[in-house]
This record gives sequence, structure tokens and C-alpha cells, in this order.
Amino acid sequence: MAKLTAWERLEIVRNKHRPTVKDYIPMIFEDFFEIHGDRLYGDDKAVICGIATLNGEPVTVIGQVKGRNLEENKEANFAMMHPEGYRKALRAMKQAEKFNRPVICFIDTPGAFCGIEAEERGQGEAIARNLFEVVMIKTPIVSIVLGEGGSGGALALGVCDELAMLENAQYSVISPRGFASILWKDGSREKEAANIMKITAEDLIELGVAEAMINEPNGGAHNSPAATAANIKKYLTAAIGRLKDTDGDTLIEKRYNKFRKIGVFEE
Repeated sequence: MAKLTAWERLEIVRNKHRPTVKDYIPMIFEDFFEIHGDRLYGDDKAVICGIATLNGEPVTVIGQVKGRNLEENKEANFAMMHPEGYRKALRAMKQAEKFNRPVICFIDTPGAFCGIEAEERGQGEAIARNLFEVVMIKTPIVSIVLGEGGSGGALALGVCDELAMLENAQYSVISPRGFASILWKDGSREKEAANIMKITAEDLIELGVAEAMINEPNGGAHNSPAATAANIKKYLTAAIGRLKDTDGDTLIEKRYNKFRKIGVFEE
């Protein structure tokens, strides 16, 4: 694909026909069996969790859910997870650790839900708990950013051994609109913000935040979901092959060091 600006990539990511995690799961995995609920409050439809096989090997799959239309987005709360969603994801990861299954996370959210009810149920604690506990999970974790990876809402599924991004995906501490609103007090400057924030796959690989970029067809993943899914599956197969024989203590040490070095620069 020709070199695109961050804003042009963001427009591709926000295309209503772009494949979602629910499109990719049946194209990448076999025998997917969904699990529900956090065993504390309820089931958050902004995240899908389950057990599947990848090339015949059992894995745990966790993905943030975006919709294709208004009704689907309302049902999934526009991929903005509630506290019970993060707790459901953590429950699935701990189960994966117990049975020595690799964990595969698909990130696609503008950020965690910031409504009053989420705060009342412990949104900040739930995200912090994921960051605190997932770093100590003794099984391989691979995360892929499918579209938008916004703020702590994405990072709670981004604590991993390898992070990959689709070619047009973006990963950032805040959305371009939020960035512009804070820095310039003008949310309408989000295009300008996007192009200076260093949030593309190429940027994040250069900065050492992501390990790999997964190619999309010309024009974006929506032009050939099957081809994109094949590229994702190829990457996952290789990544899990690299990680599956690493013992748990070594995984934890490398994961810790991966995140400790982020933000460290020499001039």
C-alpha cells in the first residue's frame, strides 16, 4: 500500500465495512467455544472470550467487539468495555494459564467506557488489576491491534509477549480528538493531531512498542477480509511457535523487560 498519513489510515480503520473480531474468529480458528461473564457482575458484550484451536492446538481467544451498524455498536457499547469486561478477560487468561494454553488478544477500541456506572463498578481498578496480574501470567500472550487501540482500554489487553498491528491500525495513549481537545482546546484539529502523534504501526515498531506489522490488501482489510485473516493466522502461527516452549518464569522476565524499556531513549 502506498505511504499513507496517520489520518488517512484512521479513516480506513473507521470504515464501516472493516472486518471485526467476529469476522476473523471463524476464518482463523476452529471449534471456537465462547465463555461468558466475570463471575462477579455480568457479561460485557464489548469483549468476546472463548476457547478455540489454531492449527489443531488449543488457544484462548479474547477480542474487543466493534459493530458494523448502529444496532451492533449499541449492543457492544461501541467496543468500550465495562469493568466486568476486563474481569472476564482476566478470568479467561487465568484459565488459559491453568491449562497451559496460549492467549491471543485482539485489540479494537477507542478506549474504556467512561460512564458513571462503569466508575461505580470499579473501572480504574479493573484495568489496573489486568495490568498488574497479566504481566505475571505464565503462558504465552500475543496481542494484535485490528483497528483503534485507545488508551488504557486497549492496554489492558496489550500486556503481552509480542504485539503486532494491522497495517492501518493505530495504538495510542489517547485518541487524536482527545489529544487535540487537551493540547489545543479544539477537538476539530484531530486530523492535525493524528499526523503528529506517532501512532501508526511503523511508528510503534520504530519506538519498540510493537514487534510486527501485518499487511492488509490495498485499500484496507475490508477489500479482502479472507486475505487479511490469512496474514493474521500466518503471524500467529509463527509467534506462538516462537513462544510456546519458553518456560513461565522466562516469559514473565522478558515481558517485564519489554515494558520497562518503553519510553527509554538515548541521544
